[in-house]
Amino acid sequence: MKPFLFLLMITTLSTQVQAQQIKRWKMNDLLQYMEQSDSALVINFWATFCGPCVEEIPYFQSISKKYKDQKVKLLLVSLDFKEYYPKKIAAFAKRFGFTAEIVWLDEEKPDDFCPKIDTAWSGAMPATLFVNKANLYRNFKEAQLKPGEVEAEIKKMIGL
Repeated sequence: MKPFLFLLMITTLSTQVQAQQIKRWKMNDLLQYMEQSDSALVINFWATFCGPCVEEIPYFQSISKKYKDQKVKLLLVSLDFKEYYPKKIAAFAKRFGFTAEIVWLDEEKPDDFCPKIDTAWSGAMPATLFVNKANLYRNFKEAQLKPGEVEAEIKKMIGL
């Protein structure tokens, strides 16, 4: 019985700590994802070198999970340097326990892609777009958010 429990524990741990595959997206991929999604989306723009970004991701994950039955989905969009993709981003996500889906935005000109998310976006991080196609909700925040702000925004987005 003990060998079975040990094997089960090792299998569980190895499954939990595996690095996720980081997809490479262009801005059009992100816009298409937003258009085709049937979920309310929390799209967080972050980078491994952005302290406030890294600080807020754990509560973005936990709060989004709390509302997953209301079809809320978190997408982490990495704005890291090209040389960080994919290994450094994946290793960083694994080290900090990021479980939400992560994509790397393969764009080099913020002046071109930022206005496609929000015309007021200066390119600063962290930045988060809350969007729900079902009720036409859209709100962009260019700042680090506190847990209460994240939850309040999700509630507004899903109509609670």
